[in-house]
This record gives sequence, C-alpha cells and structure tokens, in this order.
Amino acid sequence: MTGIVPGRRDLTRVAVAGASGFIGQALGPVLSRDFDLIALSRAERRPTPGYSICRQVDLFSLSAATKALEGADLAVYLVHSMMPSARLVQGDFGDLDLLCADNFGRAAGANGIRRILYVGGLVPEGAELSEHLRSRLEVESALQSGGVPVTTLRAGMVVGSRGSSYQLLARLVRRLPLMACPEWTRTRMQPVALGEVVASIAELIHQGGEQTLCYDLGCGETLSYMDMMEATATSMQLRRRFIPVPFLSPGLSRLWVSLTTGAPKELVAPLIKSLRHEMLVRPHAHYRPALEAQESVEEMLASARKDEGPSRDEPRAFVAPSIHPAAESKVYSVQRLQPPEGADATWIADRYSQWLSGFMRGLIQIDSDATTGEVHFVVRGTALKLICLQRLAERSSPDRQVFRVTGGLLARPSERGRLEFRQVLTGGEALAALQDFVPRLPWWLYRLTQGPFHAWVMERFRREVRGATVKNQPEEPPYAALEDEA
Repeated sequence: MTGIVPGRRDLTRVAVAGASGFIGQALGPVLSRDFDLIALSRAERRPTPGYSICRQVDLFSLSAATKALEGADLAVYLVHSMMPSARLVQGDFGDLDLLCADNFGRAAGANGIRRILYVGGLVPEGAELSEHLRSRLEVESALQSGGVPVTTLRAGMVVGSRGSSYQLLARLVRRLPLMACPEWTRTRMQPVALGEVVASIAELIHQGGEQTLCYDLGCGETLSYMDMMEATATSMQLRRRFIPVPFLSPGLSRLWVSLTTGAPKELVAPLIKSLRHEMLVRPHAHYRPALEAQESVEEMLASARKDEGPSRDEPRAFVAPSIHPAAESKVYSVQRLQPPEGADATWIADRYSQWLSGFMRGLIQIDSDATTGEVHFVVRGTALKLICLQRLAERSSPDRQVFRVTGGLLARPSERGRLEFRQVLTGGEALAALQDFVPRLPWWLYRLTQGPFHAWVMERFRREVRGATVKNQPEEPPYAALEDEA
C-alpha cells in the first residue's frame, strides 16, 4: 500500500475503490472540490487527478481492505468482475466478486465508515436474472456485511469513451459495414451518460444520511440496442446497414462480438447473456441529478466520441490482466456452498474435515489438535504430511473460519496462503476459499494433478453440504471474535 501525499484531514475523506476505472477517473476531479479523496487500486500507480492519496489494495484480503479504508469517512465502490492476481483461478466471477464485496463491507464496518455508495446494474423486476445481473444484486447485499448503510445507483449502459459497453458498441459499428442483428438487439434499454452518473454520485454524497437506499439511472429515452448502434453510426458519420435475423444464438453472438471487437470472452460472455433483459429504470426509483440540462442519446454519444480522441487506446477492460512474476505460482480457488439452516462457518469447517476423512478413506487421514489448532493431511499408515494447516483462532469467528497453510509435501509455507470458510449474504450461503496457495509441485505437474483434484474434491463437498443436516449445533462456539485477517 502506498501513500503518495498525506491528504487533507480538514475535509471529509472519501475512499474510492475502482478509482482507476473510467467512472473513478471522471469522479476524482468532481469530488475533490469538496472532499479529500483516497484512490484504491489493485496496481500500484500514481494518483488519478483529483485524488490526494493512492493506496494499493488486494480486495481479496480482508486485512488489506481494512487497512486501505483507514482514516476514511465515506466509501464509493466501483469494482466489478475482479480477478485475483494468480496464475490459476478456480471459481465463477460472481463468487469472486462476492468475496471482494464481503471483504469491503466488513472492512468498512471495522473502520466506522458512515456510508458506502455503490454503482451496480439495473435489475429487471420479476425476471430470472442472468449470472451477471444476479452478481450485481448480490454485491449490493454483501456490501452491507459490516452493518454500514449502502446507497446503490443502478445503471444500464454507461456511455463514456472509456466504458467497455460503449467500446463494444463503437467497435462493432466501426468495423462492420453490414451487421446481422440477432434477437437480443431488439431488447429495450435506457443508457445513461457518464456525466450523469458522476453528478448523481456527487449529489448523493453531499446529501449525507445513513439510510440504505436504491435508485435507478437512465435517460428519458427508451430504445433498442439496434437503435443504439444506428445512433452510434450516425454520431461517427458512418453509413451502416443493420439486418434483423432470427438466428445467431447467444453462444454464436459471443463469438462474433469477441472476434470483431477484440474484447476478451470473459468480458463479452456475461454482457451478452444479460442482453435478454430489458434494462429499464423503475419509474418510482428513477434518480435525476440536478443538472442544467439532461443529455439526449445523441448528445451523450457525441460527447463520448469527442472524448475518445484519435488514439483509441485499448480500454483496460479489453486488456488481459498481466501476472506479476511474484504471483505466478499462486492459486485462488473459490466455491460457493449452500449450507443447511442453522449451520455456521464452524460447522462447515468441521464437516469438511470429517467428510474428507471418510471420502478419502484408505488414502488420507486428517490429524487435528484442538489445543494448538493444527490440522495435518497425512498419507494413511505413514508419517508423510501432505498439507499442514494452522487454525487462526484470533482471526476466526462463528461466521468465518481461517486456516493458514504452513507447509507439507504438496504446499509451500506462505505468510498469506490460507483456507477459509465464510458465511455470506446474511448467512444463507457460504464460500470455501483457498487463497494465495503456493504448490510445492512443479507448476506443470500441479496443473495436471493437484489443481484439478482440488476442484473435484470441493465440488463433491459442495454436494455433501447441500444435502446435510445440522445436529447438536452449539449455540455459541467458544471461538474468539474476528479482528482482522491474514
């Protein structure tokens, strides 16, 4: 974590997670007129204009998130589809986002943050949500894990020159003179200008208050994605033909959009799946900032086109994340669990140990010492320790159990390597997370053997937990309260 300048403590201090993103960069110059700003970013970088302090933070670490929010009064959360800096990542993007949001919410509570403001996605009412939209909704709930009020601004397509959605649209229009438009391009939507999002954030932060609120952002015009592409072509002064077609499945659409735009499939896939939903604001929750004049679709596209400039550099969302050499051998593996009613993280951790002993009967036995907190995965009938764990009692609680990886034949000891079981979303679900794990096997051999085996075992455990029942669960397990994380 890097502090560039001390900042001004005579002003209310606002920490912005995702400050290096296109909304965060636009937000800095506006909020800095009245607030002292902390930029939170995964990569170490110089402060974005408007931010007086820059802190490098790994949101997958609770302790890092807690330290990053020190001294802040308010927080803005602009993080989506975060990927850990590791060579191997096992887990759905929604589960990874959930872990980061839960960390941020807990860290905000530990630091006495008065309010979190989150920019999420429009949520169609009464619809079966795509994985992408369901994840945005879960993040709203997870940010409340520390008891801090959350104000949510839900937006569909945010039109700005560096926005990934606008860039996808612009590249399709720029590169395809003739475009076959599948069914999803007729879905209705209401875009919103980047300036309106920034103005809304600024207004709501100025308003204060400690209530949990939710608003929708969108322009007054309703149009289809095909209409939006036609408007984009007009703003670029390009002649384009758009031909509706009854075929092109979502899978084929993802393929041709990715090939045409150069955007990674990890970015395109969830967006395409979400386009079956009408992204319309709820009239009763429509938030309009007190701007002098609201931008029309034509005006917001013209502004984005002007700001885009001649360089047309690759947006950050289009660039595959680089792997730092120090992180090349690390593994992140996150699985979601549906524990039975009444089960807490202590129950899940104990169940895992008991179940694995029976599941691997004849091969592995698990030796544990309740006094020292040591857990050893041992080759049955020998003294060979495959993986050694140490339960961190002072950093565990009934809703979160943390074990540090201390070594073994299959694991290198690591200060940050850990296995944890955590309740999320008010305890209705849980996450099993192996983080910053450093294998002892050569990397190629780990990828072929231990890595897939771990994923398979955790999938079997997920089924075990889903069908389990809680018996004789103690009301108050004698564990120390959570204070921070490894």
